[in-house]
Amino acid sequence: MSDHHSLSNFIWQIADLLRGPYRPPQYERVMLPMVVLRRFDCVLADTKSKTFAEYERQKDRYEGDALDSILNKVSGQRFHNRSPLDFEKLKGDPDNIDKHLSSYINGFSKNVRVIFERFEFVTEIERMSEANILYLVVSKFCDVDLHPDVVDNIEMGLLFEDLIRRFNEAANETAGDHFTPREVIRLMVDILFDPDDAILTTPGIVRKLLDPACGTGGMLSEAQNHLREMHAAAQLWVFGQDFNPRSYAIAASDLLMKGNENSDIRFGDSLTNDQYADEHFDYLLANPPFGVDWKKQRRAITNEHKKQGYAGRFGAGLPRVNDGALLFLQHMISKFEPVVPAKHQMGSRLAIVFNGSPLFTGGAGSGESEIRKWIIENDWLEAIIALPEQMFYNTGIGTYIWIVTNRKQDDRSGKVQLIDARERWQPMRRSLGDKRRYLGDEDIATVVREYGDFKETETSKIFDNETFGYNRVSIERPLRLRYEMDVERKSQFLDAVPHLLDDVQAIDHELGRTPRQDWNEFDHLMNELLKRRGSKWRKSEHNLFRKVFAEIDPEARRVVLKRRKATGDPHARVWGWFPADKAGWERMFEADTQLRDFGNVDKARGAEDLDLVVKYFCDKVQPHVEDAWADRDSIRSAYEINFNRYFYTFTLPRPLEEIDADIKEMEAEIVRLLGEVTR
Repeated sequence: MSDHHSLSNFIWQIADLLRGPYRPPQYERVMLPMVVLRRFDCVLADTKSKTFAEYERQKDRYEGDALDSILNKVSGQRFHNRSPLDFEKLKGDPDNIDKHLSSYINGFSKNVRVIFERFEFVTEIERMSEANILYLVVSKFCDVDLHPDVVDNIEMGLLFEDLIRRFNEAANETAGDHFTPREVIRLMVDILFDPDDAILTTPGIVRKLLDPACGTGGMLSEAQNHLREMHAAAQLWVFGQDFNPRSYAIAASDLLMKGNENSDIRFGDSLTNDQYADEHFDYLLANPPFGVDWKKQRRAITNEHKKQGYAGRFGAGLPRVNDGALLFLQHMISKFEPVVPAKHQMGSRLAIVFNGSPLFTGGAGSGESEIRKWIIENDWLEAIIALPEQMFYNTGIGTYIWIVTNRKQDDRSGKVQLIDARERWQPMRRSLGDKRRYLGDEDIATVVREYGDFKETETSKIFDNETFGYNRVSIERPLRLRYEMDVERKSQFLDAVPHLLDDVQAIDHELGRTPRQDWNEFDHLMNELLKRRGSKWRKSEHNLFRKVFAEIDPEARRVVLKRRKATGDPHARVWGWFPADKAGWERMFEADTQLRDFGNVDKARGAEDLDLVVKYFCDKVQPHVEDAWADRDSIRSAYEINFNRYFYTFTLPRPLEEIDADIKEMEAEIVRLLGEVTR
C-alpha cells in the first residue's frame, strides 16, 4: 500500500509546473480535477477493454441512462469510461493532447461528466494548452499510480482530503468558505454520536447524515472516518448539497472515489432548490457561511414562509437579510426524523457552527428571536459550545457549536447545557490566514467528557429552557393635552382645510381662546357645537385639529381613550384601567408615546407569563410611577442567549495605591528618558 502523505507530496511537486500561468491559490483548479481523473483512470483500467467492447456492441441500441447502466455493470463501478483513450495513450499525440483529453473526459458516464463540468475543466485544458504545459502535467500524472491495489478507498480519501487542505491553506483568503478545521469537525461529530453508542454498535446498523452546505465534503468524510474508527460494523450513508460548482465537484469526486454507493452529493442552493425535499436524516452537520446575506434568495424564501408557514421550512420566522445562518438551521430541522418508536423512527440530531449573532441578534418579535423561541419552546436545543477565537481560516471571531435534537435524553428534558471551551486551545506553529489556534486531542476529549457528564462545573452550566426567555412589555404613561386657540394655529389649520372656516370661526367665538387644561372637556364641547351646526368632519380633519390646537402639557388632565363598566378583574389597574368618576365604571387613558418605556420580564419554569408581568409591574414600576400601566397587547415573548452573562467572573480592581505607585514610576521613567534626550 502507498503512503498518502508521500503521494500528496509528489502531487504537490507536480503543481510547480503551473507556476507562471497560474498563481499558487489557483493551482487547485488544475490539480484536484487531475487527481480525480487519474484515480478514475486507474480504477477503470482492469475493465477498460471490456467496457469499450460492450459500448461498441450496445451504442446503437441504447443511449443515455440506459446505456450508462449497462456499461457501469461491466466496469463494476458507479461510473465508466467508454473512450478508447487512457492516460498512457494520451501521451502518444502531444500536438493534439488538448482535444484528446477533452474527448477522453466526454467518454465518462454522465455522473462523472457533470463533475468535470462543475470543475469547468475545459477552460483549464485550454489555458494549459496555450501555456504549453498540458502535456507535461498529463505526463507527470502518468507516474502517479492510484490503482485500488496500491491506494485503497480509505487511503484515497485521506489523500484527497490532504490535498484539499493544502490547497485551501495556500488560498487561505477564501479557505473558510469551503473548509472547516478538522478538529472542529471531530468535536462536532464526537458530540453528535456521543449518546448513540448503543445504537451504533448494533450489527448491520445503517444511519444517514446530511450536510446541506457541504462545501468540499470535509464534514461528511470526517463523520465517516470517525464512525469507522468507533464502530467498524456500522454504516453511515452521507449526503450533501452545495451551490458552489467547484466545491460540489470536489465533494462529488471524493464520494465516487471512495465507492460510497448509497451516498450522494447534489448541486444547488439548499435554501431555494432543496435537492432532498421530503427526505429525513438521522444526523445533520453544517458550517454555513458566516454573515452572508440572502438577498438573491429573498423572494423564494419569503414566499415559502408566507404561503407554507410551518408546513414549509421557514415557518418560525425569517432573520434579517444580511445573515442567513438561521435559515440553514430551520432547513435542517425540517429534515428531522419524527420520533415514532413503533415505526423504529427515533428522531434526529444536528450540530451546526454559528458565529455569535444567532445567539442574541434581534429583539422581541424579530425573526431571529422567533426562531430561537420556536427551537427552545419545542425543547430541541440541547447544548451550545463556545469555541476559542482564531479557530477558522477566514475569520478570527468567536464561534459556537449548537447541538439541536428532537430526541433529548430524559435527564436533559427542559434543559440546555452551555459549555465554555474558549480557553481550551493550542497555539499554531504557523498561522493559516486568521487561524492561529487549534483544538488538541485533550481539548476535544475534555469538552466531550463535559458534555457527556452533564454536570455543573466552572465551564459547564445547565439551565432551564425558560432561563433564556423573557417577555417584553410596553410601559405606558397617560397623554396630557392642553387646548389653545390663537391666530397662528388658526391660520395653519385653515391653510390645510379652508372649507372648515365657518366651523373654526364658531369654535373660536363660542369656546374662546383661553387655554383649557382638560382636552376631554373641550373635545366634548366642540363636538356638541359641531352637532348643533350640522357639521360632520372626517376623522382625518379631527386628527389634524388636535394636532394643531393641542399641546402636551404635564400639568394638563389625562386624555381618556375609552370607558367600560368595571369587570372585577383584580389586575385591571395593571393593564391600564383606572377608576372612573362614575361609580362602577373604569376608564383607560390614551398613551403618550414620548413617555413610553419598555420592560423585560424574565420567564420562570412553572410560572405563567402574565402573572410574571403583573408581579414585575407591581414591584418595579407602580411604586415609582403611579399613573403608569402595562400594555397587555404589546407583550412579546422572546429568547436570547448571552454567553458572557453566564460565565462572567468578577475580578476585583487593583487597589488605588498600586495604581498610583505605577503611575509615579512611569512618570519618573519618562523624566529620566527626557533627561537623556536633552542632556
